[in-house]
Amino acid sequence: MFDTLQDRLASVFKGLRSKGRLTEADVDSSMREIRIALLEADVNLGVVKEFIAAVKERLVGLEISKALNPTQQIVKIVNDELIHILGGEARRIRFAKNPPTVIMLAGLQGAGKTTLAGKLGRWLRSQNYSPLLVAADLQRPNAVGQLQVVGERAGVHVFAPEPGNGVGDPIQVARDSITHAQNKLYDVVIVDTAGRLGVDEVLMQQAADIKAAVTPDETLFVVDAMIGQDAVNTAKAFNDGVGVDGVVLTKLDGDARGGAALSIARVLGKPIMFASNGEKLEDFDVFHPDRMASRILGMGDMLTLIEQAERTFDAEQSREAADKLLGGKGKFGLNDFLGQMRQLRKMGPLSSILGMLPGAGQFKDAINDIDEREIDRIEAIICSMTPQERDDVSVLNGSRRSRIAKGAGVEVSAVNSLVNRFVDARKMMESMAGGRGMPGMPGMPGMGGMGGMGGGRRQPARAANKRKATRGKGVSGNPAKRAEQERMKALGLDRKPAQEAAPQSMDDFELPPELKKMLDQQGGN
Repeated sequence: MFDTLQDRLASVFKGLRSKGRLTEADVDSSMREIRIALLEADVNLGVVKEFIAAVKERLVGLEISKALNPTQQIVKIVNDELIHILGGEARRIRFAKNPPTVIMLAGLQGAGKTTLAGKLGRWLRSQNYSPLLVAADLQRPNAVGQLQVVGERAGVHVFAPEPGNGVGDPIQVARDSITHAQNKLYDVVIVDTAGRLGVDEVLMQQAADIKAAVTPDETLFVVDAMIGQDAVNTAKAFNDGVGVDGVVLTKLDGDARGGAALSIARVLGKPIMFASNGEKLEDFDVFHPDRMASRILGMGDMLTLIEQAERTFDAEQSREAADKLLGGKGKFGLNDFLGQMRQLRKMGPLSSILGMLPGAGQFKDAINDIDEREIDRIEAIICSMTPQERDDVSVLNGSRRSRIAKGAGVEVSAVNSLVNRFVDARKMMESMAGGRGMPGMPGMPGMGGMGGMGGGRRQPARAANKRKATRGKGVSGNPAKRAEQERMKALGLDRKPAQEAAPQSMDDFELPPELKKMLDQQGGN
């Protein structure tokens, strides 16, 4: 969603990095480019003016930091101001002192409220809460049935006493859900309300009546991030008519310009609490302004990546695989590789995972060209092997590889390529895990040792002297000098006298005759 804005800002900062010192003209030009970039991203005009003014004000009184160059300081200021307009810091749900906590979802039709209710319920369940979804949208065709399906997929119970499709009183359903939650000991109630194609008085009145009936602890406005500036206008209308405590952005994985995400928190004065960036129920999390600003500036989002890995990876399985690479019990095989690959895929598309790495913006085209079907082919090849073949690829002869290729629906060359790459990668990982490090590092294989650097062994002095003694005996590249060397060799004059062996003790040390005579006379006296 923020690709265009990210590219424009990266271009601005790249132009600044070539300057050792920034003039006032450079700053003005940069601010002009940033203003254009924000406006092209469909950011609210008032937010853009406020943002540029805040950045300029901080640049005027900028204290030069010795740790950062001027360009890095501008990037830091832009990052700080982006965090500010995005809400400053993440805001958590305010849970009621006496359960159940009531969360009311409101928004236009098509914003994704029903699906988001399931995502929120699933997220709360993962936080050890017991949520209940309430089907209070009784007007949209099959809205009740959709919520029941979503609730079943999310593993969350649904309260749906009315069939919907225009039948039933949504206000009474919302009121009865609180009593039901108290009786069944649910500690969070999520009320899914009806939406409209546009803001109207009927919608506002119904939402206000439901709010009055259940007195929610949080009223969340669900907004489609792809509708641009209209999202801000709709949010303002809901806030004025019903009252909003926070915002939930959906469809952040879309290809729109993303101006709504950068505008809505500042214009509305309400925090963005959650964000949905995919169609799956797990594509949902708390909105972190600092992480979003970091993504926009192309600095990655390592914290989110780490959190996703902690939620997804099986710690015991990963530990066993690591032990095998470290030379423990067993050998790392294709079955272990398959398990790790499947856990990685649970985190989401590879392009999304790699996009969270710092500096990934430079390889955006390559990341976007990643073919997820190639991973499916790799999985098919491994699954076509027997357990013995996965554990020990050395048993894979020609007939076995042919059988595997037919089972996976690929060419034999694809099987050969996978096996060869796996063996090479395993050798490299085992070498690194064994403490021998990467080839080419000081004191490591590939460098022949670097006297005491990086823990490498010191070479004996005699070996070093031997290298010095043999140095300089090569043939010269100069034709005239090479001819002279050949002439001297033919005359036998190229041989240098052999060097005396170094004395091993003082007794072996031979003194000049005059000095020895003088010392003997002094010793006799």
